[in-house]
Amino acid sequence: MEPPIIISVGGSLIVPNGGINTDFLIKLNKLIREEVVKGKRFMLIAGGGKLARQYQEAGSAVIGKLTKEDLDWLGVHSTHLNGQLLRTIFQDIANPRVIQHYDRKLENWTESLAIGAGWMPGWSTDYDAIILARDHGAKLIINMSNIDYVFDRDPGKFSDAKPLKKITWDEMKELVGDKWLPGHNSPFDPIATKLASTLNLTVVIANGNNIDNIKKIINGEEFIGTVISS
Repeated sequence: MEPPIIISVGGSLIVPNGGINTDFLIKLNKLIREEVVKGKRFMLIAGGGKLARQYQEAGSAVIGKLTKEDLDWLGVHSTHLNGQLLRTIFQDIANPRVIQHYDRKLENWTESLAIGAGWMPGWSTDYDAIILARDHGAKLIINMSNIDYVFDRDPGKFSDAKPLKKITWDEMKELVGDKWLPGHNSPFDPIATKLASTLNLTVVIANGNNIDNIKKIINGEEFIGTVISS
């Protein structure tokens, strides 16, 4: 079988502002099914997004400062809910179980699609996506976010921030640092960056709201996005 295409579906796309983005999910559903008909296989990993942050903020508002581990577990479980939503949408073509443990490979996977979610405190679903790529020989990893490109600095704070179309893992390490913080909002998880660097993987970060552009990435056409590689 052909290796799967790994897609990390940012929680900011599924639950952008506390409400579920059904318009995005309808487009994602259509895209994946069209590509499956062509014989492609996918692994989709759901992020937590604003849903995770709402739970984290709610816990903190009630009892004060939460531990990093408590914050992380709230984030992990929010990805489980988003993952179950994706599994429900794709239930006729997906493996029936949402992957929540990455210390063992998904065995005897015959379906066109598998859904994953968060695992444990210490890293994000970006890291889970890299593990799946390693274990299943994936050649293409797409990180679907709400940004068109990775920038050399935070564009929300710096008006002269420049988009980066290509970047090395070493350069990404400089951008994101080397420590994971719960609710961390960066182009790519620092822990995942370390692992991807050692595995010499290639990741494309692109705006998931532009589904036509995601289709171009899948099919090897010219696209808008940032390519991270060694």
